[in-house]
Formats: sequence, C-alpha cells, structure tokens
Amino acid sequence: MQELTFWKVIVMDKANQIEALLALLAENQIQFCVIGGQGVNAYVDPLVSLDLDLAVASEQSDQIEALLSSHYKVSRFPHSLNIELPESALRVQIQTDARYGAFAGRAKMMSVLGLSLPVAPLEDILRGKIWAAQDPDRRGSKRQKDLADIARIIEAYPALRAQVPQDVLARLL
Repeated sequence: MQELTFWKVIVMDKANQIEALLALLAENQIQFCVIGGQGVNAYVDPLVSLDLDLAVASEQSDQIEALLSSHYKVSRFPHSLNIELPESALRVQIQTDARYGAFAGRAKMMSVLGLSLPVAPLEDILRGKIWAAQDPDRRGSKRQKDLADIARIIEAYPALRAQVPQDVLARLL
C-alpha cells in the first residue's frame, strides 16, 4: 500500500480533502510549510498521526484565516487555527505564533506520507518542537509527544543535540 493511500485510510479522507486544501492554498499563492510531527516524519522514520501542522509566511497570516473560513469550519485558538475538513478525520492546524512566520521561506519540497510538500528545515522543526515542549500551557500529553519527536530527531541527527536546551534534554533521559 502506498504511503498516501495508507494515510488516507487512517484519517478516513475518502473525499480527497487534503488535496483540496493544498490546491486552495496553491491557488491563493499561500506560502506555507509542514512543521510538527509530519515535518519530523519527513526527516526520520514516520509515525502515524491524524495531525497536519502548517506554518504560513508572516505576511500572509492575516489572509489565511479569511481564506480558510470561506471554505472550512475554522476554530481560533491562542496560537493556532484548527481547520475541520469535511469527510475527513485529518486535523489541520495552522500555527499563528509569529515565531513560525519565517519557516515557510526556508522550506524545501519533500515527501510527507506520499505527498510532495514544502517542509520546514529540520532545525526549524526542532526549534518549534522545543518551543512546544517548553510551553507550560500545552497539554501534558502533547508535550510528551513533542519530547518524543525531539528524541527522534537527535537520535537520527546527533549533531542537533547541541541545539536542545538543557531543561529539555533532562526530560529526555
């Protein structure tokens, strides 16, 4: 079974909603990149997830909410927009935290579960995972997943260990 078919079965995307969302972003020239767990998956052995986290170029952050709201149910949270795709269990989150705004400009095309998508550089993905792991307002279970993703990255790319703060490294042991 091909990666995309597998992912679509997992997220129950029978109506090709991920392709429709990506086409909408392309038609509107939205500069974005994959971050989060799927971004990690582009660089190391993939894990299955229902989430697709995206960062949008800073200059387009105001435009993205209006665009997506005209096509999908959008919920605003302090640091993200959550997009509900009809007929799909895929959970798309657009990061609205300004720290992620430059990631899209540094992205490169990579395979993410069978799709060719712009993916943030690994150093940016690691930085985002560190921010998330250090966020005291984030659910504990999410912070644990962030720590696991950090561990996956530094196991595959040991040189990046130096970029991980001591307080985060201590939680990995």
